Amino acid sequence: MTTVARSGLLAAAAAGCPRSSAAAGATKGKRVRVGQIGVGHGHASGKMRTLRALAEDYEVVGVVEPDPRLRKECENDRAYRGLKWMTEEQLLNVEGLRAVAVETTVRDLVPTAARCVAAGMHVHLDKPAGESLPAFKEVLDAAARRGLTVQMGYMFRYNPAFQFCFRAVREGWLGRVFEVHGVIGKRIGAAERKRLLPYRGGTMFELGCHLIDALVCVLGKPQRVTAYARRTRSTEDDLADNQLAVLEYPQAIATIRSALVEVEGTERRQFVVCGEEGTVDIRPLEPPRLRMALRKPRAPYRSGYQEVRLAKMPGRYDDQLIELARIIRGELSNPYPPSHDLVVEEAVLRASGLL
Repeated sequence: MTTVARSGLLAAAAAGCPRSSAAAGATKGKRVRVGQIGVGHGHASGKMRTLRALAEDYEVVGVVEPDPRLRKECENDRAYRGLKWMTEEQLLNVEGLRAVAVETTVRDLVPTAARCVAAGMHVHLDKPAGESLPAFKEVLDAAARRGLTVQMGYMFRYNPAFQFCFRAVREGWLGRVFEVHGVIGKRIGAAERKRLLPYRGGTMFELGCHLIDALVCVLGKPQRVTAYARRTRSTEDDLADNQLAVLEYPQAIATIRSALVEVEGTERRQFVVCGEEGTVDIRPLEPPRLRMALRKPRAPYRSGYQEVRLAKMPGRYDDQLIELARIIRGELSNPYPPSHDLVVEEAVLRASGLL
């Protein structure tokens, strides 16, 4: 077994995937003044906790939530305790503000990001990037014109198991990839089902997008995407809660599955990449466990199946947000440019049956 260095040190990415430059520990550049708009996204409180913990990189100036119900739910959350609540206009006019974490409900993510970019802000935009590819492209184009970064909230990019996988593909350890298989599901209750009902793309749109992002890192843009959706509780609601997407490449086939009715589904989440020279099998995804099979040894790894020991992640979002601070300070270029994010968004919409 070999301990893999922290995800940031790998700087790993596959052919067709941008190289990740996740930070190797805290940096000591000038702190970035940042605020958050929205508390309605499932990752919102986690992002705020991380921003506040990264005190060497960020100065959090406040949080915005126009919905009284959502604000009341979060006012006593430790993630937001002691922060200044303000309007969006107030936040975007804070002197020296450089960045905004957009953590609204999915419906409002892209319109909110557009307003932030128009105000001259770098943006951390949670996923998925809405239901309109043209609207998302407009945001990316506007940011590019102004020299601003839009960082998408796909946290598996910084997961050490995924980074190891991308490195193995990029460096040819697995040979020519012929198959990718991903599963990401969970079991949810009535309240969460109701929250997801407005989104026609169902669980593939909500959860499957994470693995589609990773797939694009491995194989690039698919030639064809076929979406399949089932509604297991069709007598109760219209939520697409059991979905499969088949993504075709010239010499490979990929499948991504997502269901919201799976008992202990988080334990079976997986991302498997098979090549003619080896396989990487990540299962579960968090906390990550990785097994690899090699036809021939690749020092320091032997042939055959073996477990690869991974360093413990500092936090789910730490490396991602440290990287954003470094991009804003001009210490590195965005390793995930708009071209990558547009390919991912198109594939997500097709896999969700929205294109």
